[in-house]
Amino acid sequence: MKRGVVAVDLFCGAGGLTRGLLDSGINVIKGYDFDEKASETYERNNKYSKFFSADVSEINGKELLRGLDRKKNFFLLAGCAPCQPFSLINQSEKEGDGRKNLLLSFGRLIKETNPDFIFMENVPGLLNGRGRKIFGKFLETLKEKKYLYDYKILNVMNYGVPQRRRRLVLIASKYSQVKIPDSTHDDSEDKNPIIKLREILKKYPNLKAGEKDSSFPNHESRGMSDLNIKRLEIIKHNGGSRAELPKNLVLKCHLNHKGHGDVYGRMSFDDVSPTLTCKCTSISNGRFGHPTQNRAISVREAAAIQTFPDNYVFYGNMSENTKWVGNAVPVRFAQVFGDYFIKLKNQLN
Repeated sequence: MKRGVVAVDLFCGAGGLTRGLLDSGINVIKGYDFDEKASETYERNNKYSKFFSADVSEINGKELLRGLDRKKNFFLLAGCAPCQPFSLINQSEKEGDGRKNLLLSFGRLIKETNPDFIFMENVPGLLNGRGRKIFGKFLETLKEKKYLYDYKILNVMNYGVPQRRRRLVLIASKYSQVKIPDSTHDDSEDKNPIIKLREILKKYPNLKAGEKDSSFPNHESRGMSDLNIKRLEIIKHNGGSRAELPKNLVLKCHLNHKGHGDVYGRMSFDDVSPTLTCKCTSISNGRFGHPTQNRAISVREAAAIQTFPDNYVFYGNMSENTKWVGNAVPVRFAQVFGDYFIKLKNQLN
């Protein structure tokens, strides 16, 4: 009997990882996330995947395995634990930050469920001083359970995502040695060219700040003050920054501060986007200005940069939708690894 692959998505959010795995042919049975508000977006876009609102640190292996047919399928346990405690953007050191232990909860569930395959995605900060100890404990769990694994820091722009986003990815198998898939996009002759923003954003109708266009779901732009619109009118198209502003338009907090230089900057059509965050529809939180229009990128444009299809609708207010998009695993990136696990399954069959 040839077996398929079923998966559970831990820390699933609005479903970027789930969607990519589904697109590869993996049956994602369910996702778990603490944010109950994401459930409608997750379930309406991933028809046969069930959302469970739960703190992953409080669920057990028996509950997680409920509804999975492991006789007919290989089991993939996948997830991206909240990355903020290990991100370079987060400069605070809070030893009591409970989110740091969520990766260890992932490890505990590996012990309790003994999956056939494992996928983990997180920020590169797990390999430096801030996260190294916790990641080391996670690896000890894999060694103890005799998994064969590989991990590497990757940039999603080298896998068909129009975004400069470095991520630590780990894959593991119970049965055979695994290897992180080679990149598919770069500037060499033997691979696909890196996808630039012009190709992604050109189809979306023009908007003014605060407007919404119903021809694409979630194509809405955050409102801006007249002063911020005036700033964007001065900042040059395609990659301009706040350094071009006259002194009378520079924020007081920026007058003697050269850090965070991307804030109030524009993206460029001829480049990939910077790393999207949970506030990526606001120009005051990064280089999230539209390349040519006097506004920040819309939720739909951010979703497209994260390679969500246009029919993937987000059901929340603008701040919630932006958070879900910015925190997601890019769909196309997830599919690359789903395809890899399908190949492993085929070899084992």
